[in-house]
Amino acid sequence: MKDMEIDRVRVYAVGPEIPRYAWASDMPEQYMTNNIVRITTRGGLEGIAGAIVFTDFGYTSAIAETIRRMVPFTIGETPFERETLWGRMLKYDFPTAPQALSVIDTALWDLTAKHAGLPLYQMLGGSRSRAPSYASLVMLDSAEAYVDYIAELREEGFRAFKLHCWCEVERDIAMAEAVRAHHDDPGLRFMLDSEMRYSREDALRAARALEALDFEWLEAPFWDTDLEGYRELNRRTDLRIIPAGNWILAPQLLDHALRTGCWSSARFDVTVAGGFTQSNKLMGVAAAHGAKVEVQCWGYTLTHAANLHLILANENAGYFEQPVEYGPYEFGAIDVIRTDAQGYVHAPDGPGLGVRMDWEAIEAASFLTYEVTGKD
Repeated sequence: MKDMEIDRVRVYAVGPEIPRYAWASDMPEQYMTNNIVRITTRGGLEGIAGAIVFTDFGYTSAIAETIRRMVPFTIGETPFERETLWGRMLKYDFPTAPQALSVIDTALWDLTAKHAGLPLYQMLGGSRSRAPSYASLVMLDSAEAYVDYIAELREEGFRAFKLHCWCEVERDIAMAEAVRAHHDDPGLRFMLDSEMRYSREDALRAARALEALDFEWLEAPFWDTDLEGYRELNRRTDLRIIPAGNWILAPQLLDHALRTGCWSSARFDVTVAGGFTQSNKLMGVAAAHGAKVEVQCWGYTLTHAANLHLILANENAGYFEQPVEYGPYEFGAIDVIRTDAQGYVHAPDGPGLGVRMDWEAIEAASFLTYEVTGKD
């Protein structure tokens, strides 16, 4: 197994020149840093992964600098002891940026699946090879703009749509009503994401309006940590209520939230929740409660791929979240994930994550790169 010992790790903080978007009326256009890890063994096998972070006024090296202090634990080890390595990298004495741990762990899983010659979802259990997709829209200027854009997306094959709105409840409900009036096919599914910006009164009003419009769910009306607010809202509506999915990431906490009726479904992102080592446990907790997981997939292609593999490996996973427009989220990727004409996404070809990267483009767009080849 000497050939599988990790010999070096290269890290990139990537800030490409791409269009930027917002998801609420009080939110600046967001910078989306792609933090990429390449883990290479003595034998030359490579595992890769990416995790994003959003910031308001510029790209950030914070996650990449956190990774710098974690990857030395992997040097000289093999990817087969992922649970042990995960525990070593997790710091119990102070909070650690979760994307840093997640991206290293995900690259180790990619490396292991490549060694096995299997697509990662098959190594994880292989529930299916395709999943239904929804178009995840950025905030638009008017209700009419949503109506028109959804019409275009329907022509491409989408059958489900998540509306990132202004997070102003009266305006949001009016937009949802306009969308349903113009796109009244009962086979179409709609969701609304309010980015943790509703009051409890606004959330109840929105939930009842969306329930009447036959929406699929209301997402992130409150901070994930407002469990009492979620519990009360979930009790007072039959609409599915789900969190943002970025804060309640420990299995014990997810168990508590589901057991006490806070959410209809769980939600998290592999590249934020601690990688596959943690996400597999979270999927099990949700399954034990008979709950679906609506996996968060927003980011660049490496983030899409990791979350798609989790979805394809688990029967209780729901939709794949497809950010639209495509282009900005595919920067630096040779292999991309797109929704087909029937509204599905399919497993990537090839072992591991199944994604090849244009490393020249990644290097050119990186504002921080470094390599670790030995323990500090």
